[in-house]
Amino acid sequence: MGEALRVQVVLFDGVEEQDFTGPYEVFSAAGMHSERGTEVSYVRVDGPGVVRASYGTKVEVEHGWSPDEADILVVPGGGYGRRQGPGIWAEIDRRVLPDALAASAREGLTLASVCTGSIVLGAAGLVRGRPCTTHHRAIDTLVEQGGVLKNARVVDDGSLVTAGGITSGLDLGLWLVNRELGSDAAAGVESMLEYQARGSVWTR
Repeated sequence: MGEALRVQVVLFDGVEEQDFTGPYEVFSAAGMHSERGTEVSYVRVDGPGVVRASYGTKVEVEHGWSPDEADILVVPGGGYGRRQGPGIWAEIDRRVLPDALAASAREGLTLASVCTGSIVLGAAGLVRGRPCTTHHRAIDTLVEQGGVLKNARVVDDGSLVTAGGITSGLDLGLWLVNRELGSDAAAGVESMLEYQARGSVWTR
């Protein structure tokens, strides 16, 4: 039994609720179904503080930016169709989060995204030339950023794992639980949540 799988889920103002709660719950529940266990936390690039999500949910984020202490860093999306106000475009324009993500890339860290979180990774230069996916409405943007689009619900390119729109965060989580903690852990989470992974997974 090694050290617990360390998962950090990035939050920012305007983030889509389901994008971040889905994988957070999957990874947290996985800790009950694996001897290795999990350590799951929300993080904020600007340090601890309150985040107001897309539909008004307020989340107290207790942890600052520490990707060197993570095995998996999950970037949710939110606000793609809203160029004004909080969401991914505000984060991209501000550059703080994309620059921090670009600097975080290292051996041993898996960067993952849900929905339009992949567009934030693209703004960091992290999808260029790599297989990936995103919400169907954001495909053109991802391709413009240099991503190699794959028609799958989850796309696993090793250190970069991306998922399609919103609810696919559950499938992203289940796939990574299966990859990192084993199929028994993934099956246990599916049973607990009464949700079976759906859609195809593209992997090398």
